[in-house]
Amino acid sequence: MPTLSSKIDHLLDQLDELKGRFDVSANEKLLRLLTRLKQTNFPTAESLIRFHEILLFVRAYPRNARLLTLTESILSSFPERVATLEEAGIDTSAFFSPEISGIAGTFVSDTFSYYIVRWLSRKHPAQICFDWDWFEDENRLAETLPRFMPLLEEDASVEANVPYVIWLRAARNGKSEITWLIERFEHLPLSDEAKAELYDSQQLYVRWRPAYSASRTGMRLGSRTFFYHRTPLISRRDISLIDELLQPAPEILHLSRMEGRRILDMARETSTVRYRELYGFTHGDEARVLYTNVGRGVELFICGLPPERRLPVRAYHAAMIFKNSVPVGYFEGLSLFERMESGFNFYYSFREGETAWIYAKTLNVLRHLLGVTAFYIDPYQIGYENEEGIESGAFWFYRKLGFRPVRRDLQSLTEKEEEQIARRKTYRTPPTVLRRLAEGGMILELNKTLEGDWDRFSVRNIGLQVQQRMASRYQGNSELMRQKCVHEISETLRIRQNAWNERELRALNHLALVLNMIPDLKSWTKDEQEQLVRVVRAKASSDEANYLKLMQRHARLRRSSIKLGS
Repeated sequence: MPTLSSKIDHLLDQLDELKGRFDVSANEKLLRLLTRLKQTNFPTAESLIRFHEILLFVRAYPRNARLLTLTESILSSFPERVATLEEAGIDTSAFFSPEISGIAGTFVSDTFSYYIVRWLSRKHPAQICFDWDWFEDENRLAETLPRFMPLLEEDASVEANVPYVIWLRAARNGKSEITWLIERFEHLPLSDEAKAELYDSQQLYVRWRPAYSASRTGMRLGSRTFFYHRTPLISRRDISLIDELLQPAPEILHLSRMEGRRILDMARETSTVRYRELYGFTHGDEARVLYTNVGRGVELFICGLPPERRLPVRAYHAAMIFKNSVPVGYFEGLSLFERMESGFNFYYSFREGETAWIYAKTLNVLRHLLGVTAFYIDPYQIGYENEEGIESGAFWFYRKLGFRPVRRDLQSLTEKEEEQIARRKTYRTPPTVLRRLAEGGMILELNKTLEGDWDRFSVRNIGLQVQQRMASRYQGNSELMRQKCVHEISETLRIRQNAWNERELRALNHLALVLNMIPDLKSWTKDEQEQLVRVVRAKASSDEANYLKLMQRHARLRRSSIKLGS
């Protein structure tokens, strides 16, 4: 006789099959099945998790208003469903896997960065606490906490088994442990970076039990117009990435600072519950968040970085992707001239949902916004030291969209694999070969006259050359090197530093290290040098896209930079 678990597995199998069908018959079956499962008590965490992931997909790709409403109703019951399992003493450890963490009613616990813990203490103070059960090394506390607690050094310096938690609770003045400690760090006479370094060295575990609206289950943009799917989803084979990139740009709107802050809060929430932290969301510029609707219920929110948080050389942009108000993925772009290193992560639950089309639309928006025309994929994205990328077949996802390996040996291997696939319909590239293919990056170039220019380029190559120069010419002294480079570049380019603001000087402080390695910089024409000065100052402008667009018009700087990085 079938067990309850086997019956539920059978129902979930049916549900999984129906979620990818978009016809009237399937809709009716889906409605009946969801109505039945709404009344069902799930006996294991694993079956409840599977149900949750299917529901999220159905909610992001709804067929009609009735199914959308029913799906939302079932999802809202998850805090109670999780609590029922816990109260019954059923093993719920599966909820804490990073692949599916963030379900409503559960918590996440990790050594989150100082910036994220500070943000959590401001945005969600009642839902967080230190997770002392996971804490391992009390010696770290001995080195830091005495600066906040009078006479603690008496205990910490000579005693064993110091009860740091008791000391902390005695000092907190009615506040939560996290709030009190973060306030103490905030008052230290140190830079933000130094505070973060000191806090992160403590390796303090923080537990966050997000409210429903901050969980994967319940996070939504708000009341929006929904796109209902009446026909099959757009598949990868239906997409020509080049054609999509050449389409006109959709309308792009600049959000208010308040709305920008709300979107960045959502981006941090959806990342943190997944044990991820994206630099662009943690430090995003709330005054520079852009919005666009690319159709079919897909909305993008693109953020840059404030000048004080920008990378030394590349321009940085991140995008949060929503489908029918559900967060389904994110994008990260690191750009130099017309080349963008792109990182695309479509959350696991939604990878059967028009991934290629959404990726193409995202690249189209960024091409128009930033002027980039060459899109590079880092080896990690396609599986280098990343088994998720191997299992998902990331290499072939990008290859079939038109990307090519930048290494000739891997291009030859790709062509051999394509011959195998063409000869044998059942052939699948073995994981060992996929790992080999992932050893090098991939690129797609719109401008074929520039094809191959970036094949051997890496910003890391420039950084390593800077280290070698620091070691050989400046005895390993980074401050001395910066001073000398800034002085020499200022003289060469006739820069009057007293006319520059603090942020512009910070950009100069970084870029001078690179520019000083261009051997013929002094022989550049006056116009080329003046253009270069505008590039440096634009790095600190309100919109980092200005920096990229000025770079794209400086042919000599482009040639010199490619040579340095290749």
